[in-house]
Amino acid sequence: MASNLVSARNIEFLLYEWLDVERLSSRERFAEHSRESYDALLELSAQLATDHFATHFRKSDEQEPTFDGTTVHLIPEIGDALKRFAEMDGFSLQADEEFGGMQLPATVGTAASTWFTAANIGTACYSFLTVANASLLVAHASDEIKQRYARPMFEGRFFGTMAMSEPHAGTSLGDVTSRAIPQADGTYRVFGSKMWISGGDHEIAENIVHLVLAKLPDAPEGTKGISLFVVPKFLVNEDGSLGERNDVVLSSINHKLGSRGTVNTAPVFGDGAFQPGGESGAIGFLVGEPHKGLKYMFHMMNAARLAVGTAATGTASAAYLKSLDYARSRPQGRALTTTDQATPQVEIIEHTDVRRMLLAQKSYVEGAMALALLCASLLDDERTAETEEARAEASKVLGVLTPIVKSWPSQWGQESTSLAIQVLGGAGYTRDYDVEQHWRDQRLNPIHEGTHGIQALDLLGRKILMDGGAGLMALAGRMEKTIAAARELGGEPSAYADQLKAQLDRIGEVTFGLVALGDPEKIMANASVYLEAAGHLVVAWIWLEQLVVAGTTEGDFYNGKRQAGRYFFATELPKITPMLDLVAAGDLTSYEMQDAWF
Repeated sequence: MASNLVSARNIEFLLYEWLDVERLSSRERFAEHSRESYDALLELSAQLATDHFATHFRKSDEQEPTFDGTTVHLIPEIGDALKRFAEMDGFSLQADEEFGGMQLPATVGTAASTWFTAANIGTACYSFLTVANASLLVAHASDEIKQRYARPMFEGRFFGTMAMSEPHAGTSLGDVTSRAIPQADGTYRVFGSKMWISGGDHEIAENIVHLVLAKLPDAPEGTKGISLFVVPKFLVNEDGSLGERNDVVLSSINHKLGSRGTVNTAPVFGDGAFQPGGESGAIGFLVGEPHKGLKYMFHMMNAARLAVGTAATGTASAAYLKSLDYARSRPQGRALTTTDQATPQVEIIEHTDVRRMLLAQKSYVEGAMALALLCASLLDDERTAETEEARAEASKVLGVLTPIVKSWPSQWGQESTSLAIQVLGGAGYTRDYDVEQHWRDQRLNPIHEGTHGIQALDLLGRKILMDGGAGLMALAGRMEKTIAAARELGGEPSAYADQLKAQLDRIGEVTFGLVALGDPEKIMANASVYLEAAGHLVVAWIWLEQLVVAGTTEGDFYNGKRQAGRYFFATELPKITPMLDLVAAGDLTSYEMQDAWF
């Protein structure tokens, strides 16, 4: 029976027919794996997500976390689901064997994760934050920190957070005021307040490991003065047992529009409520070198950006498939050619406009799914490709795609869930059906882990212009290969290749023409429009890749692929033209708007 969370057949197509993940088993890191183990994991993920995550999807929204001034209370089903996730080694799927991990390819791990985000993003978020936290520590922390804090997170006993934003600064991290005071024993005493910290306190894990950005007394100004510290809720003794309660408390929790099952907190470090060692200040442990904390945190943020894109995809997938189920079962109206009111009503999927909305969702969801898995595949290649040249090329392409994979599924996943509501009509915005909750859950993703505008500045300012366009050219090289393959195939794919080539050439011209504007503020005035255009270009390329793989293979699945690809090239790709026209013109309408004029 088909799931109303994720299309297992689509995952199979993307992994095995398009990305050929079986080839990864020839690499040393993944030598213990095969299609058999990948399929077993995907099947287990689907079952666990369906039976233990989806079952409290509604309840975790209706009975959101509460805080009594001392303790955060969550419904017990959240802890139970995450315990079962730990029992399937879900926290350590991609971790090194040294830490009890399975060393699974990121491509397969990301595919598995879509089941959990589709089932219940509010519960799944705890696990993804924890894995990203532990992975950062493995990459940058001392051996002692890895053993005391990363290993228990991979085991699912400790959970993790990323504590960056502050009430006064938000994402302007150069303005953080949290401070860390060096101690004679090599530890630090951390003081400060954070805001918007997901999973910042709860009782479903033995311990919570906060990764905190703070500044040392001798810190340079701005982002160059930020250091990174491990600040646990409970200190950990040498034998791994829990020690004293650290000086970390909550001032409050935030009440969100959606994704309510993930408690969102305002923690305070060092307010004196607890005094480990008889002194005030939360005890922290420096990660890596002083003043390089933001560089280290980007390791977690980039992982989180892929996770957000995957979460947006999973949420949109569930809304799409549930609206598809509804459209197939809801009788209403008759064909336009029918005049006899005695004729039985037809299911609404028989109406062209409903099929249009479903086809749009399919094109967004399957495009976003392919984008997320492609980025995970690039992550595998960046780490394990056979040659240094191949690893470097994968890294360049992944760098350009990271802000896109975070933002495009978030923006168009929101549009997709909105269409799911529209398919249901009046029922769609009632709480009798899941799609309105998926819409609310989805609304966080364009903000989470860097807003749409921040990703735009990252893409245009850092990933493209600051590296002289090397990343864009590497990506363009891949697109050119797809264009050549599509032209060789002939027919519709060849025509789509011509459309894609025209837009690829145009974005190259526009990109390098921006430099002539000179003023960085003017160059970045339309960065968000540029991001949207680049995202649509990338997803069009990915759709062409899928169409080349599908070829002329017969069957409903492949016919559906071809029709969704047709929709994207007919309806979505042309949207790039006015976007690039605006960017190329150097339009300064928003830039020149003045406060008083509002």
